[in-house]
Formats: sequence, structure tokens, C-alpha cells
Amino acid sequence: MKLGKAELTVIGGGAAGLMCACTAAARGVDTVLLEPNRMLGRKLRITGKGRCNVTNSCDIKTFMANIPGDGRFLYSALNRLSPADTMAFFQDNGLPLKVERGNRVFPVSDNANDVAGLLDRLCRRRGVRVLHGKALEICTDQGAVTGVSTDQGLIQCRAAALCTGGLSYPLTGSDGTGYAMAEKLGHSVTGLRPSLVPLESGDGYCGEMQGFALKNVTLSAYENNRLIYKELGEMLFTHFGVSGPLVLSASSHMRNMGSAEYRLEIDLKPGLDEKKLDARLLRDFEKYSNREFKNALGDLAGRAMIPVLIRLSGIPEDTKVNSITREQRMRLLHLFKAFPVSVSGTRPVDEAIVTAGGVSTKEVNPRTMESKLVKGLFFAGEILDLDGYTGGFNLQIAWSTGYVAGNSVLEDEYL
Repeated sequence: MKLGKAELTVIGGGAAGLMCACTAAARGVDTVLLEPNRMLGRKLRITGKGRCNVTNSCDIKTFMANIPGDGRFLYSALNRLSPADTMAFFQDNGLPLKVERGNRVFPVSDNANDVAGLLDRLCRRRGVRVLHGKALEICTDQGAVTGVSTDQGLIQCRAAALCTGGLSYPLTGSDGTGYAMAEKLGHSVTGLRPSLVPLESGDGYCGEMQGFALKNVTLSAYENNRLIYKELGEMLFTHFGVSGPLVLSASSHMRNMGSAEYRLEIDLKPGLDEKKLDARLLRDFEKYSNREFKNALGDLAGRAMIPVLIRLSGIPEDTKVNSITREQRMRLLHLFKAFPVSVSGTRPVDEAIVTAGGVSTKEVNPRTMESKLVKGLFFAGEILDLDGYTGGFNLQIAWSTGYVAGNSVLEDEYL
């Protein structure tokens, strides 16, 4: 069954697909947007805990420093649609934005639905035809796109944009089907793995402290004892290990899980150097000199953490504070400055915010997002082997690559 003709079929109605479709349609390209969910931008609507971290208000050099893989591939796309351009795009189309800590950009409304809703309206206003169906295959003839086969029939088209996302959040439609379509057309897909994902630990005390949150701590991550990440912020102990913003960011630096050894250290008192912290410990020990050790840490540590600190320090809990030796105090001080958490692995990819790996950027033209192997085939967003750290960088990748793809489709005919 034929569903009709279009010039461009965009496969996937997420951030990259919506940007690609509305950009192409603005140029007059007859565009169909194919999305199996009844609601466009379903994953977009839950990002940032429902607030949507639209982008990061930084310059391109800073942006590139937050892309751990082949960031150079993005240089052209970011120059076409920079974070500043993205902010202007949304604000000019009626969505006020605000900048928060770490240059993170959010809608003033704190509602991700407003971001997805704006793009949905723009697409329809510009004439994009939205079809709720599932893509099965991209059809080609003599190395060029001729159509897209769907569960509802064939869409004849001369260009197709694969914007199907990664493997994370499969219930929103990011189930990895786009990778299979790309591979069938000859593209290479690099190893897929979770990024921006909670970390598992074999340390039983993480589970003991389940639900205990740490604020204003510094988390350091090590790969084979080499420091790979260090940042101040918030984190959380869970039944399986650790989670929270700092942990998610650290995970994106752990790109050799399985072959390298990873561990974490938490500086519980980053505002105090060792000398000042020792002075603080001495003051507390003097204050509670006649008490047992287990009752002397309430001013320095959260209740859930005190039993763990006591056990790891090796100081018997019933030791009188006034009998604690300098050596014992130094062990405790070290725990406060470098609380250890081993890393045994990541949570499954369907719990990750982002999928690292994807269609090899070596097979895609960075100036157009068009395949170097198939004429009329374009890629945008998370399906590509591109990912960034937390802070709006991954959505900016989607906006920039989607924008470039939408502007490059059938470019010769629209000059």
C-alpha cells in the first residue's frame, strides 16, 4: 500500500527530528514526519526531570570541551546553529528562557512540554505532515533513497532523515531500531553503551545509605588510578550504588567499562582543606570529649552516614573521644576528604539519559549530515556516535545536527 509521496521523510519525532522537519519545511521542502507515538517529542517532554535543559549558554570552544568523543565533527554544525542561536530560535518563537547554574538553559515555565509543544506547532504551521506509524526500512535504488517502508505502507521520497534516538528510554520510542536500518544500508555502528547513567557498586554500605543525598560535595572519578573527572555538586546513595547529577556526569567519562578499573572518591568537606578540617575535628572532639565516638560526629556528618564512617575509620564506636589517637583522627579525616566508592558497572542502558556510540561519524558529511554511502540519507541526534556531558550539551547536539540536516536536504533544488 502506498501512503503517498513526499520529498523528505523524517523518521523520529524527538528533538532532532522535530528540528529537522520544521527547518526543512520552512525552506519549502514537502516533509512527512514519521513517529510511532501519538505524542511528538515524548522523550523531550521528560528530559531534565520534566523541565528540559534546552542548551548550555556557552561559546563553541567551551561546548566542544564538553564532548568526550569526536567533538570536531560538530564544529560545522555548531557554527550553523550555536547555543546562542538555539536560545534565539526558541525565544523568537515565543518561549522565554532563563540561565541557571552551570550555564544551563531552561524555559522560564520550567515545563518541558512547552519546548516540545512549540516545535510541534511550528512543524504543523509550516506544513509538515505528521504520520503516526513505525518505519520498517529505508528503500534505495542505485545508492539513493527512494522511499520509506512503514507498518502502514510505503512513503515515496527522495530523502530520509534518521532521527530515531538511541537505546535509552525505550518506552518513549528510543529502542535502537534506527541502528538496524542504518546498518542495513551499509553504515557502521560503533559500540553502544549507556552514558549519563547511575553507577553500580559492590560496596554494601551504599545500600545501607539508600536515599541519603549529599550536597555541595566534590566527586572525583578515577580510571586505573588516573583522575578523569572532578566536580562539585550533588549525588545520592542508592540500593545498587550511587546516582545523582555528579554521578551521571562522571559516568560519561567512563568509556572503557569492562576493560578498565573505575573508582570514586567523595570530598565531603570541599570547603575545608586538611589543616582546617583537622582543626574542626579537634574542636568537635573537645566539645564531645567525654562521649563515645559514635555520638561525636553529628555536627559533621549526616545520620545515615555516621555508622559507615565509624566502621571504615576502624575506630571502635564505643571509644571515648578523649582517647582517640592522632593516627585514628587522621584516618577519619582522610575519609571525610576521600570517601571511597568502588564501581562495578553501570545501570542498564534503558536507565541511561543518553546512549554513547552510534552511527560512525566517519561515514557522515559533517557539513550536511548526509550519508557518504547513500545519497539522500541524513542523520541527526543521538543515533550518531556523539554524546556530551550533562548540562544541555546533548540536546544542543540534537538541535544543531537536526537543523543542518533540515537545511541540507535537496539543497541544490532550493538555492
